[in-house]
Order: sequence, then C-alpha cells, then structure tokens
Amino acid sequence: MSDTAPHDVTTDAADAVLSGLGGLRENLESLYKDLHQHPELGFQERRTAGHVAQALNEWDYEVTEEVGGTGVVGVLHNGDGPTVLLRADMDALPVREQTGLPYASTGTGTDADGVEHPVMHACGHDVHVTCLLGAARLMSDRTDAWQGTLVVLFQPNEEGGSGARAMVDDGLARRIPRPDVALGQHVLPAPAGTVLTRSGVMMAASDSLRVTLYGRGGHGSMPERAVDPVVLAAMTVVRLQTVVSREVSATTPAVVTVGSIQAGSGPNIIPDSARLQLNVRSFDEETRTRVLAAVRRIVTGECAASGADREPEFETLSEFSVTENDEEATGRVAAAFEAAFGADRALTVGPLPASEDFGELPAGLGCPSTYWGIGGIDPDTYRKAERAGTVHQDIPSNHSPRFAPVIQPTLDTGVRALVTASLAWLAPRPKGE
Repeated sequence: MSDTAPHDVTTDAADAVLSGLGGLRENLESLYKDLHQHPELGFQERRTAGHVAQALNEWDYEVTEEVGGTGVVGVLHNGDGPTVLLRADMDALPVREQTGLPYASTGTGTDADGVEHPVMHACGHDVHVTCLLGAARLMSDRTDAWQGTLVVLFQPNEEGGSGARAMVDDGLARRIPRPDVALGQHVLPAPAGTVLTRSGVMMAASDSLRVTLYGRGGHGSMPERAVDPVVLAAMTVVRLQTVVSREVSATTPAVVTVGSIQAGSGPNIIPDSARLQLNVRSFDEETRTRVLAAVRRIVTGECAASGADREPEFETLSEFSVTENDEEATGRVAAAFEAAFGADRALTVGPLPASEDFGELPAGLGCPSTYWGIGGIDPDTYRKAERAGTVHQDIPSNHSPRFAPVIQPTLDTGVRALVTASLAWLAPRPKGE
C-alpha cells in the first residue's frame, strides 16, 4: 500500500466516527448561531475560547488555555500512532452585519487603537470553530475506531496575521506532541457540500502597510505657501496602480489596493500630512519583493516630486506568507475526500488571492501540512448565479457584510471533512501491513 494513499480502513473508520453526527447536529447548529451572534475581534476571543476549553475538558482532552493570548489547544491521546493537528481560527471582523438573519450580530468591539466598531463573523470563523468542536467530540466518542494522538488547536487573530505566530512564539512546540501533519480548512463562497483541495500554492502572500505622507500645511487660498499632502496622496494612489500593470508580467498574478486615505479636517485647510493604508497580494517571493520595492520607490518619488520636507514613513500592519500545501499530504487528503464525498463534490481549486497565517503553524512545528476549502453557499443559488454569469455580483464573498454561509450542509461537510482528513492518518492500519 502506498504511503500517500488513505488506508483501506479509512472509510470504515470515518463511517464509525461520523455515525454520531446526526445526534450532534442540532447542538452544533445552536452553537454556530450563538458564536455568530457573539463575534470577537482578534486577541479578544475570550468568550469563544471559554466555550472551547469547557467543551474539550468535558470530552477528556488535555486542555491548555491562553496560548499566544487567547488560543486554546486540546490533546487527545489514543494509543500508539501518528499525531494529527487540526486547526480553526476564532476571530471576527470590524464589519457591520447586513445579512438580515435572525441570529445576526449586533455587537461591537474596540480595536487595538481604541476605536469601537460593529463586529461580525464576516469570514466564517464561527463555522470553523463549530466544525472543529464537532469533529473533536465525535473523535472522542469513538476512540475505538482510530489510534494515535489528535491535537485540536483554536487560534486567535488570524485576520491580523499574527495569531499563529503568537502561539508558536508562546512555546506551542513544547506544549503539544510534534504533529506528523497539520490540517486546516476555510469556508468559501462555493456551493455548500463541496470540498476544495489544491497541491502547492493555495493562497497568496499578503502585506498591509500604513504610509504617512508629510506635506506643509497652510491656507486653502494660498497653496503656493504649502505642500499639499492631499494632492500628493492622490498622485501616489494613481501611480501605485501602475505597479501591476507596468512592472509585473501579464502572466504573474499580483494585486495592489489602496483601501484607505485619511487627510485634513476642513475644506479650506491644507493639512500637514496624509495617511494611506494599502495591501499587496502575490503568489511567489520574487514578485512579492519586487512589488513591495516598487511601492516604496513610488511613494518616496512622489514625495520628492511634490517637494515634501520630510521622507514618508512606512509601517507594516500585517504580513502573511504564501499558504503552500505539501504535495504528499494533499494527495492523501484529496483521495480520502473523493472516497468520502464522491468525485462530483471533492473538487480541485485554483490559487486563491486571499491570505492565511495557517502556514506559520507547520513551519513552527516542523511538519507538513495541507489546507482546503469547503463551500458555504446554497447550491441552487450558486448555480443560478453561475448560469447567469453573475457570481461576482450575486454571491457575497468572505469579508462582505452580507456573507452568511448556509448552516446546512455547510456544518455537516466541515465536520465530515475534518474527521475524514484526520483518519487518513489515524485510522488503524490493517493487520500485517
């Protein structure tokens, strides 16, 4: 038997473990609605972490709390065998929910700068937590069906890009057994009931910057006595759009987006400074380095061209490396998914322009990994939009205030995927193998 293929008994083991899903479904759906109604910003996930820790303790996991801030890790030893790590992220976004759901969030949270925002699970991390808790419960209920060690990890602050690294820096490697593989998933704007795998580069690198442009303030009627940072900011934004169109090959994907401009306090006052916040996406290190260098060159050049008295200041807000899936681990999971879900629902996907810090975990723990997607959109709604060519307009994406995965079959699929993938390693080998 090939080491890259799921063992023959994987499907039998998954059937045994998942036999309890029907009895757990109602509780998982209620949990999901509760988590959705009570979102928490990064490193503030205390309520969510408390629910996680309480449940894992009840199910006989060895629980460690406050890893990297608000992270929670549970370890379930079940005899000799491999160690598998399953990961879910817990944090929400500063977004005002517009789904109209009866369980919509109306909560607020205060960010690191002390600013209060409406908060929403606009990226589906409530799905991730619910599915991993469901898988953790089912695996603990049927330890007769598998052997080895299961590590379930609930991570803070994925959106800020520093939660996984915070857990690693807080001694994660000495707190848990070394995994043989790390596995994770993300709900996506794809038909619910599908699972989406990819070998190699799965998600883009992301770099978010805050840039302060310094001018010279003055009266709006006498611009000749000032250096107008609003004009400087406008020219900079326009010029930054030439980085991808004129400095990157047409066959190389990259994105530069200026998402925020802040300057001034009145119509007749030239301010002293302007602030831009921008994001760069890329799929390889060479392009990443080239685009970031071009951004700095253009910003600095525009300041010089405007006669600014001071050099611009650059602050890195977040950094995400490329999420790259191990070929062997991905092949094993993909084969297990095809056996469990069927070829019509176990699909491959192209590289995604969104970003993840999941890769910091296997990098810090020294193990291979793979990361996949699950669909969260009503299949009929998705296919109708697909036939009409209106998917981008009609199907809300992650981070949209209208993003709302359908509860089923999304939750069932996420639980089944985590159980099936973990049992591709943890299912006992046939005798004599």
